[in-house]
Amino acid sequence: MPPSSVSVSPETPQLQQTLVLPPLTRQRKRSQVARACDWCRVHRIKCDSDNPCSNCKNRGGQCINSSALKAATLPHAYREIERLQQRVGELEQQVKELEHDKERDAEKPVHRLQTPISPPPRSGTGEQDLARSGLKRAWEGIHISTARSPQKTWYGSSSLFYFIGRIDAFLTVALQQSHLADRMLPESASYLLDGPTTVTTEDQAGQLTPPPADPINTSEYLTSTQEEYFLSLFWQSYYTSYPILDELEFKTYYRSLWATPNGKRKPSALADIVIAVCMQYGMAQLPSVERGLNVTARANVSSTDATIAGRWYYRRCQTLLSAELESPTISTLQCHILCSIYLCCASFQNMADSACGLAVRTAYMLGLHLEPPQPMPRRERETRKRLWWTLYVLETKMSMKLGRPFLLHDSSTTCSLPADDPEIAMLVGSSFAPLGDNVTWLTWNLHNTKLLLAARTAYTTFYDEAPDTVNACNSQPITERLEHWLKDVPEAIKTQRQNCGVPFSTDRSALQIEQFAPLWLQRQRLLLELMYHNLCVNLYRPSIWFGSATAQNPLAAGMAMKCAAHAMALTHMMHQVLSSTSILAGWLEAFQWQWNAAMTLVGFVLAYPHDDSTGAARSAIDLSVAVLENFGNSFAVAVGAANIMGELCAKVDVLIANSLGKECVRPDKMQLVTGYQEVDEGSLIDGNFPALPYMDESLGFFDVTAPELRGGVLAQSIDIFATDMYNNFELSGINDGYPNY
Repeated sequence: MPPSSVSVSPETPQLQQTLVLPPLTRQRKRSQVARACDWCRVHRIKCDSDNPCSNCKNRGGQCINSSALKAATLPHAYREIERLQQRVGELEQQVKELEHDKERDAEKPVHRLQTPISPPPRSGTGEQDLARSGLKRAWEGIHISTARSPQKTWYGSSSLFYFIGRIDAFLTVALQQSHLADRMLPESASYLLDGPTTVTTEDQAGQLTPPPADPINTSEYLTSTQEEYFLSLFWQSYYTSYPILDELEFKTYYRSLWATPNGKRKPSALADIVIAVCMQYGMAQLPSVERGLNVTARANVSSTDATIAGRWYYRRCQTLLSAELESPTISTLQCHILCSIYLCCASFQNMADSACGLAVRTAYMLGLHLEPPQPMPRRERETRKRLWWTLYVLETKMSMKLGRPFLLHDSSTTCSLPADDPEIAMLVGSSFAPLGDNVTWLTWNLHNTKLLLAARTAYTTFYDEAPDTVNACNSQPITERLEHWLKDVPEAIKTQRQNCGVPFSTDRSALQIEQFAPLWLQRQRLLLELMYHNLCVNLYRPSIWFGSATAQNPLAAGMAMKCAAHAMALTHMMHQVLSSTSILAGWLEAFQWQWNAAMTLVGFVLAYPHDDSTGAARSAIDLSVAVLENFGNSFAVAVGAANIMGELCAKVDVLIANSLGKECVRPDKMQLVTGYQEVDEGSLIDGNFPALPYMDESLGFFDVTAPELRGGVLAQSIDIFATDMYNNFELSGINDGYPNY
């Protein structure tokens, strides 16, 4: 456009001039963004076309443009359609894959809400798969019903239940009879009651006084005189084996409970469980009221059985303990420990395990796993130490017995072992005299703890390795640990032998029981050696294998003979003590040790029918029957144990005789089976053993018409004190001192 001009008329010459304006520049159009990002649009801030935009870059946030997907032009719309079609195809493929997986899962068996009875199937390359994954093979176990309920629970390979399952599998094949492993478990208190506090039909019928509706405030319990009688048993029995109470302190506390206006004792969980345990022990010493009945009737467990005596006191203890769970005390822990012992002796295995677990958590709450502070009085410090290590021993036995993982771990423990010097022995209020050479009544507890520490280390060493034949025959690490423990045991707590016999050996020499020694000392000496033999039996037991391949392994055979040697030594000790003294009368722990040894001997004879030790082992089985019958005079479960051993002896004799070519059964009853192989893991865990046409060719096994194996002792055959399955001790001198019979 030309520059503007202004003309002035001639009449006004002074204004006549021309004004020239500067040229106008074109104004630049503002840059616009078609699609601002979400953040800039919300904050009404200018956005650019970068991705991310400069504003989002500066603030360090995520730049999102949700409106960018909207198609503004036809090409944009085509691109959006292509993107959506691709996404639909991807989603359809995912749906097809999910439907395929669903159909594949439908073909698999449905797992109900119950314990599985068999492991997952293994492929032919299972070992290679485990090696590639860095995992190791797990030891086998067995699912089996050991109580009134048909529900099965799991027991590991270190449990006696697992060994019984192997024996049952062997007999199933040998006798060509279908068996269930739990059919070999005799009826015990756990088959009669769901728990010690259950009211039976006898209670309801009025044959016994049922528990009151209010288990705390009631007079339906013992009188003060009766309670005093049972409490007096505690100080000569459980007190010296489980020194978790202070005698002087407890007696003072118990007397204070009777200081009431109405003359009735105040409820106390600790006093009740101590009385319950002592009633169980005391009643097991007395002859059974059913002693005059026939064998079958005596084997039936009733609500009056000694193993569940004192159950109403146990019931009241549990009621009182429920109020202490949130704020436990030392007394709470003492109650949990004694409850676990009571339940195990009453054959409630899983309840005992649960009570032990509760005791472990309570001990951690109280800080007993830590070293007691020095400012604390020595008497209190030593009480805490004894409590912790008694629980440690109890939990170690329980876990190894059931084949389940340990609950206590050394890595979290700083508490040192308790002292046993004469000063502390007197401080705890005991009237027991010292034994000389700084040996006191507490010395037994110290060496018993060390024995279980050595056994636990051996157990862990053995079962941390993969289960294979070579590992099952390697006992050298275990041997060294237990031999080291044995060297430190004082002579004062050993039972001497006649005719220069050696204590803690397998020479089966007669015991020289000190006639005028206190009862508690005599029992301590016997229990320590019996525990040692029982641990050795269980440590060696993995070497007993019912297949011909293992029978050809000299190392495994030597370990099996050592296992049988310790079982025979235990049986000979038990037979002499019970037939000539009353030291172990009513001691349920000793009964369970004997059952453990007897079943181990049966397994040894079946696996090695032609060994040089088989004759002595077979004779020891007869002795074990006599021992079990002796216990059967007081409680029914021992009668059932003796009956089962009698039936097993008959079958063992037939199988051995036929293997030697002798005629022991009618020809029309014979059915030869050859080529036995150890039953696989799946069948054993399931507990079902179909008759299989396999048997060791060296044995001529036949169908026998003996009664079917049954009974009730196996359900409590593994007690709280009977640890199952280790490997132990040297192989030299295995048959030293063995008579040939």
